[in-house]
Amino acid sequence: MSDAPLLRARGIRKAFGDHQVLRGVDLDVRRGQVIALIGPSGSGKTTMLRSLNGLATPEAGTLELDGGPSIDFAATVPKEQRLALRDRSAMVFQHHNLFPHLTVLQNVTEGPVQVRRVPRAQAEARGLELLGRVGLADKRDAYPRELSGGQQQRVGIVRALALGPDLLLFDEPTSALDPELVGEVLGVMKELAEEGWTMVVVTHELSFARAVADEVLFLDGGVVAERGAPRDLFTNPREERTRQFLHRILHPLD
Repeated sequence: MSDAPLLRARGIRKAFGDHQVLRGVDLDVRRGQVIALIGPSGSGKTTMLRSLNGLATPEAGTLELDGGPSIDFAATVPKEQRLALRDRSAMVFQHHNLFPHLTVLQNVTEGPVQVRRVPRAQAEARGLELLGRVGLADKRDAYPRELSGGQQQRVGIVRALALGPDLLLFDEPTSALDPELVGEVLGVMKELAEEGWTMVVVTHELSFARAVADEVLFLDGGVVAERGAPRDLFTNPREERTRQFLHRILHPLD
């Protein structure tokens, strides 16, 4: 893992109307690193994630990608810089967002063919390889409606991988799944982490964050209230707000 950040964000601020969602968030993401963003609903986790690839546009702050020129959100951001953010990353959404009228393989190959201009035969070969890795090669001709929620989300992960991104972004990828399907998706994500994929994950699965993340950021009220290695943050949090959040999640009946 290189010491130089693949992505460096500083002072990210974002508001929706009068509601300030992000109040100056800093984040470094190094190659091969897994960052987990945790915190209560409305704390700014998803907005921060979407700001990293241009799906949300902050009002202030800077972002540097792989040592390239700094993007200053307080100024007009050139179109090519916005496109570069999206070109280097891929998002896995809470709801898989598969195209219902396309087969599994078509969903996986659409991005590489249309966005990356990869020859279709090459994209299909790569797509089948990736589907095989997650145990879904036999579903290549199925439509999303014919799959379980866990299978659909695994296809969503494969669709992101097929783009060959430098950075994988996960927005609560298991929160819409039935409990018995969560493990199959987290298992795929754990394998990706072990293979060295760079990942930023918004999650309520604290056991996953504890086991897989290199660093955990606890967001509350639009700021990073605490950050640290999982063993430190989960075992001995410094901030009272972090302790309250973890206790409520880990001991809901107390």
